[in-house]
Amino acid sequence: MARRDHIDIDAPFGAAGSVSLPGSKSISNRLLLLAALADGVTEIRNLLESEDTTYMLEALAKLGVVTEHVEGTTQYTVSGCNGQFPVEDAVLFLGNAGTAIRPLTAVLALGAGNYRLSGQPRMHQRPIGDLVDALRSLGSDIRYQKVDGYPPLEILPGSIDVRGPVRVRGDVSSQFLTALLIALPLTGKRAVIAVDGELVSKPYVEITLNLMQRFGVNVQRQGWAQFELPAGCRYRSPGNISVEGDASGASYFLAAGAIGGGPVRVHGVGKDSIQGDIRFADALATLGARVEVGDQFIEARAPSQGRLKAFDLDLNQIPDAAMTLAVVALFCDGPSKLRNIANWRVKETDRLAAMATELRKLGASVEEGQDYLRITPPQAPNFAESASMESATAASTTVASTQIVAIDTYDDHRIAMSFALAALGGKPVRINDPDCVAKTFPDFFDRLARIISAPVIAIDGPSGAGKGTVAVKVAQRLGFHYLDSGALYRLVGLYALRNGIDVETDKHLGTLVRALAIEFRDGEIYLARERVTDLIRTEAVAEKASQIAKLPEVRQALMSLQRAFRRAPGLVADGRDMATVVFADATLKVYLDASVEARAGRRYKQLIDKGLDANLATLLRDLRQRDARDSNRSVAPLQKSLDAQVLDTTNLTVDEGVDKVVRWFNKARLEAPPF
Repeated sequence: MARRDHIDIDAPFGAAGSVSLPGSKSISNRLLLLAALADGVTEIRNLLESEDTTYMLEALAKLGVVTEHVEGTTQYTVSGCNGQFPVEDAVLFLGNAGTAIRPLTAVLALGAGNYRLSGQPRMHQRPIGDLVDALRSLGSDIRYQKVDGYPPLEILPGSIDVRGPVRVRGDVSSQFLTALLIALPLTGKRAVIAVDGELVSKPYVEITLNLMQRFGVNVQRQGWAQFELPAGCRYRSPGNISVEGDASGASYFLAAGAIGGGPVRVHGVGKDSIQGDIRFADALATLGARVEVGDQFIEARAPSQGRLKAFDLDLNQIPDAAMTLAVVALFCDGPSKLRNIANWRVKETDRLAAMATELRKLGASVEEGQDYLRITPPQAPNFAESASMESATAASTTVASTQIVAIDTYDDHRIAMSFALAALGGKPVRINDPDCVAKTFPDFFDRLARIISAPVIAIDGPSGAGKGTVAVKVAQRLGFHYLDSGALYRLVGLYALRNGIDVETDKHLGTLVRALAIEFRDGEIYLARERVTDLIRTEAVAEKASQIAKLPEVRQALMSLQRAFRRAPGLVADGRDMATVVFADATLKVYLDASVEARAGRRYKQLIDKGLDANLATLLRDLRQRDARDSNRSVAPLQKSLDAQVLDTTNLTVDEGVDKVVRWFNKARLEAPPF
């Protein structure tokens, strides 16, 4: 499928819900390589399915490693080659997967084959010279094919000698150390790695050491400066192993909960995680977010009062999740500083420069240093302060794209995912090249859509004003879902009549209502997949619906059902108390009215057009009586929400009424407060 040019994320009302995380990229690619090098067969569950893992799987296949995928699952079986790849001459393309090219370079350089490794253009700009220098010091024969210090590489058989310590710089990328750690057990001899300088991203090295231990290799270390691998160690399959949920990926959803109200819970990672990026939850707590960590979940929600607190944090240990904090800084109560993040510059792009550029587009003042960002947010409220704030909302193509802040992603998955959160500030954002997220999180935007509340247009008004007709057409115009709340009561009435339920005495009616399978589709209404559009319009059903509407337990059950219709890209809901009770937080509320004479005339025409007898005077009298009853009902009386827009359709056509509602909606979208 072709990559999309962009995706527009319109400002949701907030964020709440739960997300099951895909497998960790860092763990997935390490496990694939360790399983391939091990003695025995390894079953890997919850393996991340992404571009980076695909490149690793393809490379292993070219090297003669047999892998099997259980179709329809994330389970893979890897038949290990006991430290020696069957194929000793191969050309490997590894995209922009640093977790693939760096450890494979080390493993292949200690072997006896002839290999050529390359990747995407950005990979050829990412340094690998420190790793190559370390491997050459052991006797490896590695040659640069274009620019010294960078891929592509050619690897030829060398003469390996591990008697002296191998030295590697630690201040550029922890992946160089990880690569050496994974590769050196293949020599079967004692080996020592000495790290020069301060080691960055230590938690990623901890992942490597933990997984190596699962495969039977225990590494002794002296702080973070020296690592010793014992003689005679080799990899043995643990049999079955499961990949944790991706803690870096969790950061986006946890941040959404902290910014957008929450709670948002991520499943698949918890307090016993081996991933350092779970420390992102600690960072959010430092900012004042309410965070809960369980065995297999983490949950975040906004502060109980006020905005998130400004911060000054050393983020060297969580460089990937730190990018999420850079966007979170937009929602804090003052300037924030992200320190010790120089290694951002050698990732998928120069992330320091890219983040500074895109944050400024959103109105932030940004100071970019060699290893830090200082971010001063725009001066305006956020969701943590006012849950009633109107938000920009989704899907109308009539809004000029110039009104949307366009975020460039630099073919960097983490920039795309981080800036998706910016829409929670009340303005729509456009994420250019959104499918770059396929590198680690292919369905990120789908999962995000499940937790951000979709916009709602609530339309109410007296009988015969045309609210149903207008609502349907507005929904069609915007591509939104549609809810006819009055039809819900009629559907319950139909169900009660068919099943002989006494609505006055049945104590289980509320439970039954929650279980009803109701669908509005293509202008038709379905109950348990049966088309019942015409059946619910009978007088008997209407009478039963009127009885049901007075029952508190049914109204409560239907409220849950009505709110369940709120899903991306948005909802148009018409009917009694939609704007005042069910969707009191609706993005746009419309009270659609018309003179009683106009309403009676429309009803008269409808009946005549259907070939039915009608009397205009009788209809006029009935509507006046209905208005009086509706306005004086003890339960859900007809009333205009105080913040509703009044639309008098007496002298308007249906299309003119629809046009006006859509204009109001677009205006609300563009005039929503910034961050």
